[in-house]
Amino acid sequence: METQICKHLKLLIVKPADKYYCEECIKTESTWLHLRACQTCGAVLCCDSSPNQHASKHAAHTHHPVVISAEPDEYWAYCYPHDQMIDIDPY
Repeated sequence: METQICKHLKLLIVKPADKYYCEECIKTESTWLHLRACQTCGAVLCCDSSPNQHASKHAAHTHHPVVISAEPDEYWAYCYPHDQMIDIDPY
């Protein structure tokens, strides 16, 4: 049985990251491991493997549902409310 893709990911128009640093970690002089780009507002924030988990906190606070990886050579999107991930076309 094939899983249905949620509405957030079905309607996704990818907006690539415009920076390569966590906007919140810079403010607090913290470090990050991997970056995610919010597909609603464009914020670039750190992943859940990072000490501060800013991307997840941003999604919970703003209800912005989808992020993409902002890492080089990673092409996927993730929907927080539906806990779904999809591969995205890099071109």
